[in-house]
Amino acid sequence: MARTAGSHGPKTMEAIRKAALTLIYRKGYEAITLRQLADAVGIQPGSLYNHVRNKQDILFDLVHDHMTTLLAEVEQAVPAGAAPLAQLEAFIAFHVGYHITRREQVFIANSELRSLEAPNHSVIVGLRKQYEGVLIDILRRGGADGSLRVDEPTIAAYAILSMLTGICSWYQPSGRKSAEQVATLHRDLILRGIVA
Repeated sequence: MARTAGSHGPKTMEAIRKAALTLIYRKGYEAITLRQLADAVGIQPGSLYNHVRNKQDILFDLVHDHMTTLLAEVEQAVPAGAAPLAQLEAFIAFHVGYHITRREQVFIANSELRSLEAPNHSVIVGLRKQYEGVLIDILRRGGADGSLRVDEPTIAAYAILSMLTGICSWYQPSGRKSAEQVATLHRDLILRGIVA
């Protein structure tokens, strides 16, 4: 690959992130080397160190960016002050849409969590708990006001998140259902189970 123009600036860092995302998604974190990453970007392996300290930093950057984006966007998607049922519907639509359009990021954040070293792992787990907390809070308030049948909000939240996130492993944009239709089907499945 030709050398990346402006290889000391933000353009190269973005190229490194994109190449790392693709390589980790396809091969797994443990299987890739910094040399492969440099080749994919079109820079010398030593030049990577102008942008990152090591492979762990690259993984943490990708997963951290995913989680902070997820948290910022769910805050915008779920209407503050709305009834729990309306918030649950908004959460489901957001989660499905986000996860379908960012399959690589979601896959890496879930499958490579184990590859993060202790301090980085703790940061990401904390961000995940914040995201899970959004849904747990919705379910807890819906149970309290009687609009949702939820005895165990935390367990219900984990079950819902597992079902919704699983879409990444099978959904194909070229399939017979659109992303919106898949979101609606999932919403209906969930609501039939917990709406009072």
